[in-house]
Amino acid sequence: MPARPDPDRRADYVRFTHIPTRWMDNDVYRHVNNVVYYSYFDTAVNRMLIEEGVLDIETSTVVGLVVETACKYFSPIAFPDDVHAGVRVAHLGRSSVRYEIGLFRNDADTASAQGHFVHVYVDRASNRPTALPERLRALLLTLHRPAG
Repeated sequence: MPARPDPDRRADYVRFTHIPTRWMDNDVYRHVNNVVYYSYFDTAVNRMLIEEGVLDIETSTVVGLVVETACKYFSPIAFPDDVHAGVRVAHLGRSSVRYEIGLFRNDADTASAQGHFVHVYVDRASNRPTALPERLRALLLTLHRPAG
């Protein structure tokens, strides 16, 4: 079995989004349930895309569909913690992007969890892959930090 990686540090990420935990995020084990971490990933990326004006959830002709996702857990997060979600782009293709997200608890410098998801961008009407719009590509290039 390969060695477990060390958690990333805040400096490994380009952009951050603050996400307050909610009471309902905790499970019976008194920490945020694993499925909620994926919601944090989705929130961090889509909030950024909306704030930057490259995604309008009602009218954008090109939308990203998640085709792959994964998460590694290092230390628990629990309500009422604050989550700071760091985002970077590890791979940028013609119609796809691999986002990597680190979740940092309160003021911690090391990630409590980190993972990725891959968006394939499709034409909303046909649901077929399409090239990334130029404004989106320009934003993603500012977040690009190749893996390795």
